[in-house]
Amino acid sequence: MTTMRTVPDASVARLPVYLGALGVLADRGDRTVSSDQLAEVAGVSAAKLRKDLSYLGSNGIRGVGYDVLLLMERISEALGLTSEWSVAVIGAGNLGQALAGYDGFAERGFKVQAILDDDAHVIGTRVADHVVQDLAELERIVGEKHIAIGIIAVPAVSAQQVCDELVAAGVQSILSFAPTVLQVPHGVTVRRADLSTELQILAFHADKEKL
Repeated sequence: MTTMRTVPDASVARLPVYLGALGVLADRGDRTVSSDQLAEVAGVSAAKLRKDLSYLGSNGIRGVGYDVLLLMERISEALGLTSEWSVAVIGAGNLGQALAGYDGFAERGFKVQAILDDDAHVIGTRVADHVVQDLAELERIVGEKHIAIGIIAVPAVSAQQVCDELVAAGVQSILSFAPTVLQVPHGVTVRRADLSTELQILAFHADKEKL
């Protein structure tokens, strides 16, 4: 039986893209989709898509393709989206506030349970449905709220310290928006969402279009 631990990281990273593409197809009423069609919507090659989905035991039916809803269910199960995951946002600045109030997380099974900061001026203020709590209470909150994922939304200079505190509190899955590389012990997973890098890549493609 294939588990997510046996799927290459590159393939895991593309599964949410396929899920989003399938959602577009489902919304417009498509019941089946060929690997070529799904690959085009997802922006990958058909061969790469078929390889990625083969890890999940999803090979499609020759001449028919993939059942859209069934494949969405298979990918959701593989990604753990059929369960609810508790999330804590660290940093109550503009980005942290936006993340804490983003409704799209709940739609995918991620529930923001807390937002924390170490700034006395923002502790106790309200962000969306949450009251900003003191970062010093992180370990207690992680235990009480069963926090599985920590989101770092602080400046780069503070990111490693916050990361260390999350790890010390028992959080093993971290999403960082800080523009810096974080060091974590074995067994802890960090994903980096570098918005500036993505914008630079887009700028490159935009500039190329002018040529």
